[in-house]
Amino acid sequence: MKRLILSQYQRIKGLYVKYERWLMPATLVVGFLVDYITFTSIQISITFTLLLVYWAIAGATIVFINLYDAGKLSQKFRYARLFAPLVIQFTFGALLGSSMVFYWLSGALSVSWPIIVIVAVLMVFNDIFRHYFLKTVVLASVYFFITFSLFSLILPFLFKSLSPWLFVIAGAVSIAIFYPYIKFLPLGIEAQYSKRPKKRLFIFVFSILGIMNFLYFANVIPPIPLSLREAGLYHSLNIEKGKYLMQAEPETFWESLTPEQALHVKPGQKVYFYTAIFAPAKLKTTIFHHWQYYNKATKEWENKDVLSFDIAGGRKEGYKGYSFKSNLAPGTWRIFVKNERGQVLGRVKFDVERQKKEIGLREVVR
Repeated sequence: MKRLILSQYQRIKGLYVKYERWLMPATLVVGFLVDYITFTSIQISITFTLLLVYWAIAGATIVFINLYDAGKLSQKFRYARLFAPLVIQFTFGALLGSSMVFYWLSGALSVSWPIIVIVAVLMVFNDIFRHYFLKTVVLASVYFFITFSLFSLILPFLFKSLSPWLFVIAGAVSIAIFYPYIKFLPLGIEAQYSKRPKKRLFIFVFSILGIMNFLYFANVIPPIPLSLREAGLYHSLNIEKGKYLMQAEPETFWESLTPEQALHVKPGQKVYFYTAIFAPAKLKTTIFHHWQYYNKATKEWENKDVLSFDIAGGRKEGYKGYSFKSNLAPGTWRIFVKNERGQVLGRVKFDVERQKKEIGLREVVR
């Protein structure tokens, strides 16, 4: 009977190993999609609760794998050990997805690319080098990055503030959690082949902490959870009963995908820049629209205006605001959307072309 059970286990393990190459990235993607759906369709508080559950499961599964591999758990858990990597993949997919979704929604790839690249590399690295990825030192390092990202996202909602000190506190909380976690974590087989693996792990953890703080305080990454939901240029703008009635130039599907658009205006005409910005409930801050013009003669960007407006958070679709300028010079322009610390939420780049004839405009309601 025991031989039959072992034979059944070997068959299941054989199937798992055969399809592992597809199962690993598939569960990661499923976790990402589940997180994307929950993040965009249910309340933020419920989403954070789910993320904390995923976070706890991921941490417990890493401990379980190492306890089993160190021979400290019964062989009765062999099935759980076999499929444990898939649990980690699913929870990591959901947790990495929360960061990626929020940074992706921050309005401009030129602003969010550092974090997007980090998350994307982790996902690709996970597929191509999956056996190395499942080593404890690597898993725990990624888990720390996820922990830091999660708390830096949750604390501003909890305290209804965008203070940079909350980012520092998020790092401190993550270290406070990870120090006993790493001390307790049995490294099993890895400890036999690597000298002082826990020391290496602490080096990785503090390196991640240092890099993230550098990116944040150098204003390389946007001030999550403040994010730019929408931005656009319009020929007219009127507000009626809380609705923004605007007129925009028609554009094809492919034109909407290009990062730079053409704006056809008459001499003296006003151009409106509309933004919708998401912020935690009850959070109040000031948003700045920084208008710049590219001088071809000097090959430098010239500051033309900095216009601001206050927002009060809590709207899932974003708090609406706008600025406008008249008689824009023909040529290349760009507008940065920034917070009070000068961190960039997004950027819009466009070319102004003089137009004497009337052009057909489409109505946009927000």
